Amino acid sequence: MNLAAPTLAEADSAPFAHTPFDGSRKAFSIGLAPLDLAEWIEPDAKLAASLAQREALIRDKRDLVLREEPGTRASQREALELVVDHITTRYPDLYRLEGRRLTVLPTGRSFDLDDESESPLAIAGHLISDDLLILTRTDAGYRLVAAVLCFPSAWSLADRFGQTLNGLHEAVPGYQSKLAKVMNRIFENLKVDQPVWRLNWSIYPDDELHHPESKERPRDWFDDPANLAPEAFVRCERQTLRRMPVSGDMLFTVRIHVDPFDAFRRHPEGRALAASLREQILGLDADQLAYKALTEHRDAVASALERIAEGR
Repeated sequence: MNLAAPTLAEADSAPFAHTPFDGSRKAFSIGLAPLDLAEWIEPDAKLAASLAQREALIRDKRDLVLREEPGTRASQREALELVVDHITTRYPDLYRLEGRRLTVLPTGRSFDLDDESESPLAIAGHLISDDLLILTRTDAGYRLVAAVLCFPSAWSLADRFGQTLNGLHEAVPGYQSKLAKVMNRIFENLKVDQPVWRLNWSIYPDDELHHPESKERPRDWFDDPANLAPEAFVRCERQTLRRMPVSGDMLFTVRIHVDPFDAFRRHPEGRALAASLREQILGLDADQLAYKALTEHRDAVASALERIAEGR
C-alpha cells in the first residue's frame, strides 16, 4: 500500500495513486490498516474537475446521490466539521476559511457552512472528492442513515440506504460465511483514536466516476475483448473508517481513482504490477469473478495484462 498521498503536481502526472493489486494482500479480504489522520483526505490536481461533477450530480440527481434519515443532521454536522477542520489545516493552499464561509480556491466556489437549508453532508460533498456515509448503531447492527454518494462503484444508494452492515454487503462473496462477524466486531470495537483504511480494485470499461448501476445488473462492457489495453481501466477505491467523537457514529469515506491499462506502461513498476493484477484475477473463483463483472472477460483482461507485463 502507498501510505503517503502524492503532491498535487505528482498526482497530475503519476499513474496509480494506490496499488491494491500489488500482491500485498488477497482480493476479498478486509485488509484494514491504521490510518494517519494527517492523510485522511487526499485532494489532487483533479480536484476542481471532480467537484464540478459532484456539484452537477447533487443538483441534477439529488435523489440518486444524497439520502438522509430524519434526526441525522447533528451527526452530519459533526462529519462536516471534521472535514472542514482537516482540509483547512492540512491544505491551506486549497481552502480558505473566513468566519463560517469556506472557499475552495481551485474552483473559486464559496459555501456557507451554517446553511440550514442544505444538509451538512451535501455541503461536505461540495468540498472534497470523497463520498461520505454515516452509519449509526441500532439493535439490528450498524445501519446506513445518511450519505452523499456521487461516485458509487456499481452500487445503488437508493437500493441500499437504511440497510445494516450485513445487508450492505450481502452480495459480497464470502461475506456472510466468513467476514460478517469480523466486520461487525470491528464496528463495535473501533475507538475514536483508531481510524483505519483499506483499498480495493475493479476493472471498468471507462473512466467515468459515477457508476450507480447495480452489480447484479448484467453488463457487456468491452467492444473488443481481444484488445483491451486501450479501453480497460483499473478503478481503485480508497476507503477510510473512523468513529466520530461526539455522536459515536461511524463515518465512512470512499475516494475513487481511475487509471487506464496504458498507465502500467508509465509506472516505474508497471510490468510487475500488471503481472500481479493478472495473478489476482486468475485466482478469483466463479462467485468473485461474477461480483467483479469479469466472468465473460477474465481471459481477455488477463491476456491484456500479460502483454503489458512482458513489455509487448
